[in-house]
Amino acid sequence: MSLDSLTDSVDTSVSGFFDPIATWLGDVVFYAVPVGGTELPLIVAWLVAAGLIFTCWFGVVQIRKFRLAIDVVRGKYDEKGSTGEVNHFQALTAAVSGTVGLGNIAGVAVAVSIGGPGATFWMILCGLLGMATKFVEVTLGVKYREVHPDGTVSGGPMHYLPNGLADRFGKNGRTLGKVLAALASVMILFFGLFGGNLFQVNQSYVQLVSVTGGENGALGSSAGALFFGILIAALVGIVLLGGIRSIANVTSRLVPAMAAIYIAACLTVILVNLTAVPDAFATIVEGAFNPEGVTGGILGSLIIGFKRAAFSNEAGVGSAPIAHSAVKTKHPASEGLVALLEPFIDTVLICTMTALTIVIASPASWAKARTDDSIGGVTITSDAFETVLPWFPYILTVAVLLFAISTVLTWGYYSLKAWSYLFGRSKASELTFKVLYTLFAIAGSLLTLQTLIDMADAVLFSLAVINIIGLYLLAPVVKRELNNFLEFVRTRKNDGTGDPDEDQEPVKATA
Repeated sequence: MSLDSLTDSVDTSVSGFFDPIATWLGDVVFYAVPVGGTELPLIVAWLVAAGLIFTCWFGVVQIRKFRLAIDVVRGKYDEKGSTGEVNHFQALTAAVSGTVGLGNIAGVAVAVSIGGPGATFWMILCGLLGMATKFVEVTLGVKYREVHPDGTVSGGPMHYLPNGLADRFGKNGRTLGKVLAALASVMILFFGLFGGNLFQVNQSYVQLVSVTGGENGALGSSAGALFFGILIAALVGIVLLGGIRSIANVTSRLVPAMAAIYIAACLTVILVNLTAVPDAFATIVEGAFNPEGVTGGILGSLIIGFKRAAFSNEAGVGSAPIAHSAVKTKHPASEGLVALLEPFIDTVLICTMTALTIVIASPASWAKARTDDSIGGVTITSDAFETVLPWFPYILTVAVLLFAISTVLTWGYYSLKAWSYLFGRSKASELTFKVLYTLFAIAGSLLTLQTLIDMADAVLFSLAVINIIGLYLLAPVVKRELNNFLEFVRTRKNDGTGDPDEDQEPVKATA
């Protein structure tokens, strides 16, 4: 049996077995209700409501403390002897690498195709709300992290749910928290293997093949796919063996590099069409409030924008606190403030740049997608860049590869922590996971297993239901931690090392 027929057989068999499960789970998790002539997925409403509630609860912390967050990333409030494995900047880039990816390239194209240009406005709003949710979950991640004897750190919902609920509600809270933590670990592990690994490798391989001659090119054969998979797996395996320090060292270079490449391309298109920028912004704002803009009117545009933003920045899902928990700090809220920059970078900055580029360039593929009910995708984004940069598909390939590798690395770390929570931290257990994760990277270039990837998406966002309930119950803890950190900042300011202009009034705590 040839490699082609073997992989096709595995794809077909696995999809056939899991398709009914994936369909049922997707119908449950992404259940939508009709609103104003369009469909509103309840999971999106759940995520957006959390962002709105936490924004109000913490007094618009994402705006008032934005400057302080920048200062923390710069190391202005670092303390010697702090427990942890990486600095604030490395923790941020490790977490950003898990969210910035194909959703910022293809997902935005889908949003402005289905929801029209106005979806961009609602994406930005959703990103701003998500900043508050990220602040809450990451503060809890650091507050209840577990520091092991060897100096390594484990954090995330599998730790702050049982420990935080036990703190507030005693024995019954711990019991409930342990059940929720086990479920969270399974969900993170499953998504990590299929969505965070296999899918990323598969899509980066597809893009690479498209610019190297297609199926008849050097990498178009199964042998080429296997070579690519082994190469990516080797890179991932080497870095993964080094732990979060190694991952952070790589992502702290990859993330700025891929962001710089992508944003530079966006700016090139925008600057070449500079005179069209005011009209593009006007189109976006008008489309956000124009009932005739898309099917479903204002609500249709709003829902599509919120949906793509929520899926892109993962605020409230519980994944990012795993990476942020490894930070060197004595004040959990310091990293919570750093984390609120994550949706800003992912959604407010990068997603908006993509949308603006598409609206300004207005490629034929975008116009076609908006009239024939197709969803578009990465092709629209690529075509938008190609209007100014004919060679851009090659640059896009580099960006996609960087996005994919950094995402695979970060989700390898997330998945390892979930695996360790379920199966223990022994060397044999962790090595077993790393071998398994590496094999999945190889399979990513050979198989698609789309049904499992769809199921992984449903599993990941079902985690948001569990996680956000915990965030609501533990929000008073976050307020206390924020006040503790602001008091520390005031002390540093009085010592002459802080910023006397920084507004550091405490947030009124509740019981």
